[in-house]
Amino acid sequence: MTTQNTPIPHDSPVTEQSFSGICALTHLGVIRVTGLDARTFLQGQLTQDVLTLGAGEARLAAFCNAKGRMQASFTMLTDGAETILLVCSRDLLAATRKRLSMFVLRAKATLSDATDELMLYGLLGNAAQSIASEAVNTSAETMTGTKKVVVLPSAVGVARALWVAPKGTVLPSGEPVPLATWQWLEVQSGIATVTQPIFEALVPQMLNYESIGGVNFKKGCYPGQEIVARSQFRGTLKRRTYLVHTEGGDGSPLVGAEVFHAADASQPCGLVAACAPHPAGGFDALVSMQTAAADDAAKSAGFGRLTLGAPDGPVLSLLPLPYVLLDDI
Repeated sequence: MTTQNTPIPHDSPVTEQSFSGICALTHLGVIRVTGLDARTFLQGQLTQDVLTLGAGEARLAAFCNAKGRMQASFTMLTDGAETILLVCSRDLLAATRKRLSMFVLRAKATLSDATDELMLYGLLGNAAQSIASEAVNTSAETMTGTKKVVVLPSAVGVARALWVAPKGTVLPSGEPVPLATWQWLEVQSGIATVTQPIFEALVPQMLNYESIGGVNFKKGCYPGQEIVARSQFRGTLKRRTYLVHTEGGDGSPLVGAEVFHAADASQPCGLVAACAPHPAGGFDALVSMQTAAADDAAKSAGFGRLTLGAPDGPVLSLLPLPYVLLDDI
């Protein structure tokens, strides 16, 4: 584990040994969808193909409104033939379950909050590798009795996994890791979970969900599907999510905070979708912003300068994403 005595320089690689242990994911919750029609019901509500979700798989998915704006995002996995678990931000769980329930109608599906019945832990480094050694790819789910392990994309070289089990299950071995460390690695992975401050603010492509497996363009209809598809296939994507670093000024970035571009400081060019303190100081964040502003920032440190919160706010520096953005069609 990294301590305060062993800071990580911003330009130094992080190894498996830098972070290893387990973290209680108290910021997440679980919606359980169960019943004969659980899959077909969710198929008509989410951006992901639920019908083909296998017993050994986990997938990223989003729930959009009629305008294609994301109301929630999930790590979706099976829990038996007629049950799907949706792991999401706890601050949106109750409202999301209520909204989804409005569309059940005659479907044989029941939605419940399973958060108090389950334990959610993040596994890092050796802890993730030891328990998830049977999984073969980053979207695989390994079942061990009633426990489930979802292997997540690594971040700065650190293996990560999501561990889900009933309350009372013996925890995996590993030293406790602060939640801030887990959240920093989530930012470094380039994958942002929808939370209350960005509720209905972005279509999936604005969070790069089409590039990280969160949208299936071959499945049937769902709320906002026409707008999401049009954004992808008509070449109208003008906003993406980028990884940035800032020393933070007098305070930390907040999710939902605006970002400004020096070339046009009269209006914001983006917003913070996720953020966490960097172990060596300052903060890293995922910012959904206009592609033109990001391109300018990559070319010019002056004219293209990006700032947080105000035109004269803390300066943001672009960092490379850990994946390739798919081109719009």
